[in-house]
Amino acid sequence: MNCELISVGTEILLGDILNSNVQFLSKELASLGINVMRHTTVGDNEARLLKALDDAFESCQAVILTGGLGPTPDDLTKETCCRYFSIDLREDGEILRKIESYFRLKNIDPMPQCNKKQALVPTVGRVLENNNGTAPGFILEKDEKIIVILPGPPKEMIPMYRESVKPYLKQFTNEVIVSHNIRTFGIGESYMSEKVEDLLDGSNPTVAPYAKSGEALLRVTAKAASEKEAEELMKPVIDEIKTRLGNSIYGIDSASIEQTVVELLKNRQQTAAFAESCTGGLCAKRITDISGASEVFHCGIVSYSNDIKHSVLGVKQETLDRFTAVSAETAREMAEGARKLADADYGISLTGYAGPGYEEDVGLIYIAVADKNETVVKKLLTGHRGNNCRDYNRHVAASNAFNQLRLAILKNDK
Repeated sequence: MNCELISVGTEILLGDILNSNVQFLSKELASLGINVMRHTTVGDNEARLLKALDDAFESCQAVILTGGLGPTPDDLTKETCCRYFSIDLREDGEILRKIESYFRLKNIDPMPQCNKKQALVPTVGRVLENNNGTAPGFILEKDEKIIVILPGPPKEMIPMYRESVKPYLKQFTNEVIVSHNIRTFGIGESYMSEKVEDLLDGSNPTVAPYAKSGEALLRVTAKAASEKEAEELMKPVIDEIKTRLGNSIYGIDSASIEQTVVELLKNRQQTAAFAESCTGGLCAKRITDISGASEVFHCGIVSYSNDIKHSVLGVKQETLDRFTAVSAETAREMAEGARKLADADYGISLTGYAGPGYEEDVGLIYIAVADKNETVVKKLLTGHRGNNCRDYNRHVAASNAFNQLRLAILKNDK
């Protein structure tokens, strides 16, 4: 089956909201073996939406639309799709009562009259219950064409898709597509691709390289009649990639490098403390975003000033005077001070120039990891300068700090 995704809403075209629906639906449809041919965005305009439906059905058997199911006059998705299939609308008393009840729960009584519009349903087709909002969804079928209409807010769309649409779509496919993301850090996309170059030519499974800020990944994808068969096709390829890339791989299907670090520390019942200067607490923020981080994260110190580096972390004044705050020597003493202060297994420090400013020094960052046996310092040069460099440099520095901690944990396992 071929499918097109149509997002409805002038606010998307204007850039007022981020359209995450197409990302979610594309992944879900791919897992079912349904081909997504195109993403289209249309404003709140009936004529343009009718044209978009015409264009979509030239190459697709199904169209999934999100958005435009609200109570205002410019919410036209349901009405336009019914007009496209020449289907009438009727008021559904049960849905109207549910919408009225929804507003009463929010202490809004009586319900605004405009919301009665959301109780209009097609006279033929399937009505999809919305357990997280007021607008129901719909599945319309005519002349071997399928239209699926879903609400725009992800908190409503995602559960409706999972509860009602995914089971419906499974009848149209006899194969599945399964993917695994092999995530690496510290080797770069080009070098990673060279190491697995011969594997990139496979047809089933396929191996494709991708890059993001400071890291790279390989996506291994297989198509088969069942998930088990797809996994069996991918296993030897994934095993070979593991052999070639070794410790550069920080996880398979891992959410993030910090997620991997938290799991490593948990499994070993170990703890970490951070001393941050240029990243301003970003490492502490990222690690505490992970559920269960309290078991492994002792403390984070944002030591922006030299006085705090000296008085709290114990960095020698002589070190600061002789080598400056941005130096391997200062990073070393910051990490050792954080570890001692928190009585943690690992102390991690970052000091550098995130920018802008500092001219040629922007992107110079020192990262240190201290354990009971040694302290290892890494000099990082991000290569990013200019007015837009600050967020990038801070993000990459924090990611490198987590990776250095990961490597230290693995080294101590040996």
